[in-house]
Amino acid sequence: MANVSLEERLALAISIAEEAGQMIRHARDQQSFSQRLKAGIELVTDVDVAVDKLISERLDVHFPGEARLSEELSPEQALHNPAEQLWVVDPIDGTVNFAQGLRHVAVSIGWIEQGVGKVGVVHAPFLNETFSAAQGLGAFCNQRPIAPSHAVSLDNTLVATGFPYDKAARKALLPRLEAALTHCQDVRRNGSAALDICDVACGRLDAYYETVSPWDFVAGWVIAREAGARVGHLVNVPKEVPADLYPEQLLITTPKVYDAMAKLLKESDR
Repeated sequence: MANVSLEERLALAISIAEEAGQMIRHARDQQSFSQRLKAGIELVTDVDVAVDKLISERLDVHFPGEARLSEELSPEQALHNPAEQLWVVDPIDGTVNFAQGLRHVAVSIGWIEQGVGKVGVVHAPFLNETFSAAQGLGAFCNQRPIAPSHAVSLDNTLVATGFPYDKAARKALLPRLEAALTHCQDVRRNGSAALDICDVACGRLDAYYETVSPWDFVAGWVIAREAGARVGHLVNVPKEVPADLYPEQLLITTPKVYDAMAKLLKESDR
């Protein structure tokens, strides 16, 4: 199916994400999953692995031979040599939320062609929401068009962010957090990067900043950009890495506060 249209790719990605969401809901209802720590700090459940396998099997059926970058099965795939067509998958974004019974949990499926993010689906099974977008086709939540907020100044900007699992790495992020708390309306920490980005895309939040992994942000990045939000990085992207796959120091905002937000966060590091 190498020549399928973006519309067809998007429809299939939505179908796969929603099927994965049903598996996630069932697993929580049954409370039968096991948990372990990856690298001693990052929670993984056997549901993450099972859902990742389901998504991989479905993608193999519809898009045989296309490469995948997934948190659970191939996290070491190099960013510096991405495949021409690449699926970027997070089976459960918000694993701690899932294990704790919280609702901010998402399936994230993005598709990149020649380094450009072209399809994004973020499905929140416990919120009954599916965000979706494809290049040039607009962005939607449950098939209804979405757009970012009209915030124009930092003092009415509601900001989301997150923190790494490694507690030792968190201290360096406190100056940015203090700057946001001091100059913006308030800060939210919901535990799912994919949903934070989608909440900027649909106007619930006004800005989001964080360093994550590619599978956390690619789908949401496509959705936010198609919705009309501004997406970028607070650092220079290496020339050999596609910007749509580079996960360091992301900034996604409603358009009119991007420059002020970028300035605030960069200056807080000094």
